Amino acid sequence: MKIIGFAASSSSVSINKQLVTYAASQLKDCEIEILDLNDYELPLFSQDKEQQLGQPPLAQAFIDKIQSADGLLISFAEHNGSYTVAYKNLFDWASRINSKVYEDKALVLLSTSPGPGGAKSVLATAEGSMPFFGGTVKASLSVPSFYDNFDSEQGKLTNTELNAQLLSALELLQA
Repeated sequence: MKIIGFAASSSSVSINKQLVTYAASQLKDCEIEILDLNDYELPLFSQDKEQQLGQPPLAQAFIDKIQSADGLLISFAEHNGSYTVAYKNLFDWASRINSKVYEDKALVLLSTSPGPGGAKSVLATAEGSMPFFGGTVKASLSVPSFYDNFDSEQGKLTNTELNAQLLSALELLQA
């Protein structure tokens, strides 16, 4: 089984990238690839830019990665209660090539933030919208207060209850 994971963030120190990388490391007997959204940086989407540029190769490359996977593991950063610009922009470009960006793939959606909210707002938005774009959400998990529940030096979730919930979610991805 091939799993593609990524953090919906362009931050070089993304806590969501730490979380998705840890989660992916817990999958057994899978081929794992972690994408970096910075490898798919595109101009801000607009119809004018689309007419000018056509379909950018990086947007197609992102869709090709999605198509190559059996399942997806995505951790959403939250900016002002919503998606990061980096994720939303890439998604907008990709959806113009294929409106079913997530190609009937099984998804486990994660989110985290430094605060107690755990980026639940953006996670709820993602859960609600994924089916419209071809994704099948198998499970989701918000990790609140990242620095209290995750050891960045060891790269692992230290909260045993949250870790058990994560492992249960990952089992659904592999089912």
